[in-house]
Amino acid sequence: MALLGPVTHAQVSFLIGFITIVVAWIYSEYSAFKKKSISSKVRHTDVGLGEVESYNVKEDDRGVLLEGNVIKFTPSGPTISSIFSIIIRFIMLDESFLIKHRLLLRAASEFGLLLTYFYICDRTDILGTSKKSYNRDLFYFLLLLLIIVSTVTSFKIHLDKSPFSVKPIMFLNRHQTEEWKGWMQVIFLMYHYFAAREIYNAGRVCVASYIWMTGFGNFSYYYARKDFSFSRFAQMMWRLNFLVFMCCIVLENSYMLYYICPLHTFFSLVVYGVVGILNKYNESKAVIGVKFFLCFLVVIIVWEIPGVFEVIWEPFTFLLGYKDPNRLKENLPLMYEWHFRTGLDRYIWILGMVYAYYYSTFEKWIEKLDELKSKRRILIKTTIVVISSTAIYLWFEYVFKMESITYNKYHPYTSWIPITAYICIRNVTQSTRSYTLTLFGWIGKISLDTYISQFHIWLRSNAPDAQPKLLLIIIPDYPLLNFMLTTFIFMLISYRISELTNTFKMAFVPSKDNKQIMYNMITAATMMV
Repeated sequence: MALLGPVTHAQVSFLIGFITIVVAWIYSEYSAFKKKSISSKVRHTDVGLGEVESYNVKEDDRGVLLEGNVIKFTPSGPTISSIFSIIIRFIMLDESFLIKHRLLLRAASEFGLLLTYFYICDRTDILGTSKKSYNRDLFYFLLLLLIIVSTVTSFKIHLDKSPFSVKPIMFLNRHQTEEWKGWMQVIFLMYHYFAAREIYNAGRVCVASYIWMTGFGNFSYYYARKDFSFSRFAQMMWRLNFLVFMCCIVLENSYMLYYICPLHTFFSLVVYGVVGILNKYNESKAVIGVKFFLCFLVVIIVWEIPGVFEVIWEPFTFLLGYKDPNRLKENLPLMYEWHFRTGLDRYIWILGMVYAYYYSTFEKWIEKLDELKSKRRILIKTTIVVISSTAIYLWFEYVFKMESITYNKYHPYTSWIPITAYICIRNVTQSTRSYTLTLFGWIGKISLDTYISQFHIWLRSNAPDAQPKLLLIIIPDYPLLNFMLTTFIFMLISYRISELTNTFKMAFVPSKDNKQIMYNMITAATMMV
């Protein structure tokens, strides 16, 4: 086996940590099995039962990590000494400690194994590579086939069930937004796999829709729940960055290679600040109006006035700087990629917040519309569809069809048109907003994991920080069979990584326990060092 690049200190550290965790997990499983066997023999012989029961009570009292994968410390609360005690007990392979941690150790071992597979696929010559090729007929055939299969197998009507009645679910419900993310992710992934350059502009709209959802979803949560706790914030940051952080370590990549993650993180941070600052005045329309105005004003100053962006963002070059090794001859500045990506969607996240703020107003208006008499209701809804369809048509003809470089100049100011028109048409009737294809909804739930995983176990870059210009080959000379197999493995691993990320989040970032999270952060930092 040949490695496609030098081995780094971070990779060696990961390997040592992975081996240590696997050994600890195997020992914990063996110890648990041995303990269970002894307990079983004792129950059958009734010998020494008192001692066994006493032992079990003591072990329960000393619990640190329950098998539900939630970190628990002693009733007196976490302390620095308890943190170092955990580390020492882990290093010394304390039997009772490892037994109580074995489910988390099992999850960590599986996650480490999956990251090892990432490395094998993208940084070794064990598996083959091939160049991407685009065939329009094949591309649309596969896309339509997926839609047909999804329609036949996963079509579902969602209803809002209450104790007194069953009514159609409201517009922009969670099922619908998850399906929406799934549709976009499929287009995004197929665009990358087949190098379908002709749908580049569609990909830009998909990214804008994701950013719009960031503004809409986060504003809706903070404004309605008024939950600005550190635990909620930390859980969100964990979900967005845990996997990408580990990939950067194992594969020696820059954070900006996975640009969707820093984009979502940045806009989530901004929305958190916008709603959180002076949040006790959020009920005032004037205050919210001023906040929205200031958001537009700041964006205009930073992104529209030449030179301001560079001055403000230069201190963050160490984190957001990126240079594609395949484009070194272009002599682009390190912050070019961040400037380009944030600039494309600099306004749409604000519109997401605006739509979220007026959501309750739209909801009441739709309820009244649905209660109107048939003729008037049909007339109004037909008008909505006609106006939305006309807007999409004009945008498609005069903006979307532009060459990609020209289109990018208009995208920040026009991406709201297809998004708004889609929302209107998708939610125009009770039926249309209640129907979803759950297969696309499932894909939408793991969209972040599929986005990151595609770089290494579906596509290939073969070098640190390189864009994935190649395809991973497991079955040589059979491109469609290879596509089927790699896609199956890719989706399966993405789903498992999503589950494992959530498991680690529950363990290390518990809800409503800020002090616990801080101690967990200290523990993690200590172990990493």
